[in-house]
This record gives sequence, structure tokens and C-alpha cells, in this order.
Amino acid sequence: MAAPARILAANLGAQTISIAEFRPQGNGGLVLRAYQRREIVLENPGDAMRQTQITHALREMLDALGVRNARVNYAVPAQSVFARFVKLPAVDEEKIERIIAFEAQQNVPFPIDEVVWDYQLVGGGADEQLQVVLVAIKSDLLEGINAAVEAAGLRPVVIGVATMGLYNAFRYNYSDVTESSLLVDIGARTTNLLFIEQGRIFSRSVPIGGGSVSTALAKEFNESFALAEARKKDAGFVSLGGAYADPNDPEVARMSKLIRGAMTRLHAEIMRSISHYRSQQQGTTPARVYLCGGSSSMPYMREFFQEKLQLPVEFFNPLRNVALAPEANAGEIARSAHLMGELVGLAIRAIATSPIELNLRPVNVMRRHEVERRRPFLVAAAACLILALLGWSVYYLRGAAVLRAGKETVDANVTTLRRFQAQLDAVRKDATGLDHAAAPILSAVNARGYWPQLLEELNARLPPENIWITELIPLSGGKPAAPDVSQLTANPNEPTPVATPLRPIRAAAKNVPAIDGLLIRGLYLWNARQQEVVVEYFNNLARSPFFNIDLKDQQRVIKPTMPNNTEWAFPYELRLDLKKTLPLP
Repeated sequence: MAAPARILAANLGAQTISIAEFRPQGNGGLVLRAYQRREIVLENPGDAMRQTQITHALREMLDALGVRNARVNYAVPAQSVFARFVKLPAVDEEKIERIIAFEAQQNVPFPIDEVVWDYQLVGGGADEQLQVVLVAIKSDLLEGINAAVEAAGLRPVVIGVATMGLYNAFRYNYSDVTESSLLVDIGARTTNLLFIEQGRIFSRSVPIGGGSVSTALAKEFNESFALAEARKKDAGFVSLGGAYADPNDPEVARMSKLIRGAMTRLHAEIMRSISHYRSQQQGTTPARVYLCGGSSSMPYMREFFQEKLQLPVEFFNPLRNVALAPEANAGEIARSAHLMGELVGLAIRAIATSPIELNLRPVNVMRRHEVERRRPFLVAAAACLILALLGWSVYYLRGAAVLRAGKETVDANVTTLRRFQAQLDAVRKDATGLDHAAAPILSAVNARGYWPQLLEELNARLPPENIWITELIPLSGGKPAAPDVSQLTANPNEPTPVATPLRPIRAAAKNVPAIDGLLIRGLYLWNARQQEVVVEYFNNLARSPFFNIDLKDQQRVIKPTMPNNTEWAFPYELRLDLKKTLPLP
């Protein structure tokens, strides 16, 4: 990711709020363009007015820098953060996070859901113990600080810890130092001790600082904390002690001795910390000491620690590898260099990978960062969606134009076809009328061919001897559909023996729709088989496609006459159901 054109870094110290503007250099370096700082004098660091004063101080400095609504990396003071260095056994990489989460629950002195915490591996390898730095801060405290920063018009990106920012600045500016070093950051409320050597880091906070001196002065001279702070800045210095003469002003002499007493207590804490680092962390005794922080600029501070520690002592220069822009106020920056370690360490986070990259972001900041991370993808997805919609719109517009042109052609064809349809409807109507007129004729023609075929079938199924047919009577609903032969021959004097009786018979069968059966009457000759010849005829007709005969219902179909010894022929009757019904004439 490309480095931003402007990098803002802020350090929210206990009594000093500072902000610096950097820009990246082409070779991966930093250029300091501007620096601002403001003092916040509060005897109680937990004062409710602190957040308001932070917002006010940041707004003043941003106005001086001409900055509005910018992204910022800022650091919270070390005394607000719980830090613990933990050693873990060498484990697989996928198990490290679970083990560290367990260690965080065991080491953080607050419920884990009430803090914002982060960790980083700072030493160890596959076959060595892992050294992990855990940092945690109360969620409500962090949210209050972050609200004050955002109220000034800044958007946090990285929220670091002051001591870890100092460590990054030291590694950036003193990469050539390989010996064990001790960085002493004398702040307003605490002094942060940072032990640095190859592959190892350890920090400890001591509750002695410039504020402790001001509190002692306020008590000694019976004045307010603000006046004592001003007295310390105007004429305070560390008494050299021994053969050195006291100042002529007795109040200044008393003040210098009080300051020396506080620094003596600090020296004792430093020695205990060195012993702890050597015994518990297996570290090496520091070969050099670097001073920084607001109170380190007090006169004779360097000489005091050089005398007490018997080690080379120098001031930490966080601008050693940082260039100054032409517009920067070189004089002000030179006077404040000892306060800018945290700012340089935070600025490095924006241009390169840093040794310590802890980030204590509240939930709302993390959510906003996630939205910003996804924003390019969301914008790209929205652009793709819009382009897709435009593409489909063009496609559908083109399709609509093609459809209109096709519809016009089809409409013209439909108009032509409708004319033909009207002509066809007229022809179809005439054909339907002709079909109705021809239906009786076609029925008669079909019926005319049916009866010869039926008679041929009856004759073909007839046994070859000893039986013959004498009478055929069509049936409709079980009743004769034509007059009996006896009726036709009963009165030979009537002029029309066939046509005349058909009218009453048709009227009588008015409710019967069709001819559905056939009554066969005949005679069989006296023979050795007797009436079996009728049964044989019945069986033959059962196989005919003209009749619907159930072989199991022989008695319903056959009406034979029992033979005797006095006659030579005997009558029989067969009632047969037709498979195909015929309309009545």
C-alpha cells in the first residue's frame, strides 16, 4: 500500500499533548514538516476535565498546522495501559493465538470483556521459548480518550502505547547499536524504563516523574500544583551534591535538593529494575543509558545519572534519521527533540513494518476500519452493478427496438393471414354444412355394407351340415326392431307388407337409439350329435369380431329344442349382442 502524502502523529501524555506532521521520503525515510505541543496542568490525571482539555489542545494545534479532518496515529500514556511480558513454551503456530488468549485472561487484572487488548511476539523461535508482550486498557477509558481525539476532527488509524512507540523510534534511529541499552523516559506521572538488546525487549513503569517533584514542591512551599510546576520549570535543576556549592537563593537550593531526592528514589528503582531484568528476564546489564521525556531536560539530570549509574549517559535523539523540511521550525524542534520519540515511532507505522505493531482500537474504530477496508470492493461492486444495469438497459432497449420492428412485420403478416382466415372460415362453414348433409348418406352407405358382411360372417361360421338359418331379426333394447316374418305374411292382401308396419314399430322403439342385437332362428337336422351342432355354431360365433358373446353365459344366448323320435328337424334360437350398434332406419 502506498504511503500517505501526510502523516499525523500525536502523543497524549499526562501533562503534554504533542502533534507532529511528517511526509514520507522516497527512500523509505521521514521528513518532519511541523511540530506543536500544549501543556495540560492537572494535579489529578483522572480529572474529568482531561478529555475536554485534550480536545481543546488538539484543535488549537490542528488550527496552527492548518489541518482539518485528518487521519492520525496516536499513543496513550504508559500509565493508562497494563503491560505484561510473558514467556510461552515453543508450540505450533496455529496454537499460539489460543495460548495467548488464555494467558491474557490469566494476566490481565480485569474481566477480559471489559478491556481492549493486543499482543505481539517479541522473541523466541521454533525451538525456544516465545516472549510475548501483552497490553490491555480499560474499554471505557480508551473510548473516552478516543472520543476526545475524534471530537477534534481526527480519525484514528493506529492507537499505540507510548513506550512501544519509543522502542520503534529507537530501532529506527539507532539500528547500529547492538549492545544492551536502557532508555529512561522521565514523564510527568511515571518514568518508563525500556530495556533494549538484540531480540529482546522489556519495559517497566516506575511511579516517579516530574509530577512527583511538583507535588513535593507544592507541599514544601505550601502553594498550588500549578505554581509548583511553574517554579520547577523556571529555576529547577538537580542538585549536584557533594562539594558543589548551593545556589545563593535559598528557595532554589531547597528545590534542587527536593529534586535530587526524587531522582535518588528513581535511581534506586532503576537499579532494582536492572536486577529484575537480569534475573527474571535473563537479560544483560545495560552498557549505555539514553534519557528522554519532559523531565529529562532539567539541568544536571544527565550528570546525576552518569554519576549514579557509572555508565555512559546521553540524550535520546529520535530525529537522528529524520530529515527536517525547509518550512519546519528548527529551533522549536531542537528544544523539543527529547519529547518526540513517541511521535517518530508512530509515524514509522505509516510507512514501513515496525518492530512493535500493537494497535489498541475500540470496537467502533475497528468497525470503521473494516468498512474503509471494504469500501474499494464495495465501490467496485457498485460500479460493476451500475455497468451491468446499463449494459442490460442497452440490451433491452436494443431488444425492444428489434421486437418493435419484428412486431410490425408480424402485424402486417397477421393482417394478410386474417384475410385468408376469413376466406377459410367461409369455406370451413360450407364444408361443415355439406358434412351435416352428407352424414345420413354416409351412415346409410356404411350400414349398407355392414349387413352383407354380417350375413357373410353368419354363413361362414355355420357348421357344414345338419343346421341352417331360417330367420334373422334385428334387436333394439332386446326387442325386435323390424316386424316378425309371421306378421309380414299374416295378411297377403295388404298392398305394402313391408313399409306399412315399419312406422308403428319405429314409433314403438322411439326411445331406443340403435340396433344392438340380432335374433337368429333356424333348424337343425336329427343327427348323432343332436343339439351339439347348435353349441358348435355358438362357439364359432363367439370368435367373430361382430358379436359380443360371453362363452360362460351360454344359456342366455342359446334357446334349443329337445329332439324326439317323431320329428326329423328341431328349431333353435340365438340371441347375439352386436359389438357395433347401428342407428335405426
